[in-house]
This record gives sequence, C-alpha cells and structure tokens, in this order.
Amino acid sequence: MISAVRTNKPAAGFTLIEIVLVLAIASVVLGGAVGMMVYSSDERVLRNASGEVELLAKRARTLAILKQTPYALEFREGVVRLLPLAQAGVQEKRGRKAETLTEGSDDSRQYNFENGMAVSILRWNTETWLPTVKETVHVWRFDPDGLCEPLSVRYSLDKSTAEDTYHPLTATIRDSALDAR
Repeated sequence: MISAVRTNKPAAGFTLIEIVLVLAIASVVLGGAVGMMVYSSDERVLRNASGEVELLAKRARTLAILKQTPYALEFREGVVRLLPLAQAGVQEKRGRKAETLTEGSDDSRQYNFENGMAVSILRWNTETWLPTVKETVHVWRFDPDGLCEPLSVRYSLDKSTAEDTYHPLTATIRDSALDAR
C-alpha cells in the first residue's frame, strides 16, 4: 500500500547572505577593473609619447642619410620638433608663438606632449637630467652618416615615469623603463 505523506519542500531562491556575498565579490572585481583603467591611462599616454619620439628619431636619421644633410630633433617645453639642423635651436622672437609645422612636410614634423607631461633629456656621458622648461631648447643631432648622439629621454606624468635610451647607430630605443602609478 502506498501512503500519501505530504513533505514540505523548502522555497527556491537565494538567502540574504548569499546576495550580499555576491555583491561584495562583484564590487571588489569592479574596483580592481576601474583601478587598472586609471593605471593604464597614464601608461598609455607615456607609451604613446615614447613611440612618437622614436618615430621622429627614425625619420630624422633617415632624412639625414637620404638628403645628406644634418637633421635634428628639437625638444622644447611641451613639444618635440623634427627639422633640418640649420633651423634647430633658433630662439623665437618674444610675443610671437612658434610656427606650426605642417604635418605633410617631409622636412618638418612635430609632436605635442600631453598637458602636464614633463620631458627631460640625459646627454651622453652626463649624470644630470636636463628638463625642457620655458626658454630652453635641447637639440639632438642626426648626421648624414647615420650616427646620432646616444641620448636618454624621460617622460613624467603625475607620479608615472618612462625612460628611453636610444641607440646611436639606429636611433631606436635600446633600453626602456616604465613606472606607471
């Protein structure tokens, strides 16, 4: 004989503790993701500046070899410019802004650094970083024989820094260090 016994099944669903636990885990993961996005923002800006300066250095070396005339990268506050060496380092007249170089020109290009980015230069066989501040110009020469001065460039944005050391034969980055915070 079959007995008809009624059993009470517990109600399906989640308890309050389970919901709070899942929300806590989700907030920790989301907080880490937001932190990584902020971290990678400074890293992205520093890497972009580093890559642009390396492209300008390669272009300066190539133009110097092809045109058999010295070229230079000119570091000023907030900008790095590629131009023939004869035009590099010329101080601009007071009250007049720097000429904007045309992007289509083979002889002259420029890259404007992000707002607040500080750039410093370390010349060969020195120990002091030279900042690019108002009224100073640092010229990096590229000769027609393909050689350039071994140089290091430091980019600083808030508390994050990147340092690149360039090879004198290829004008490419030989060593790079990034400290993004």
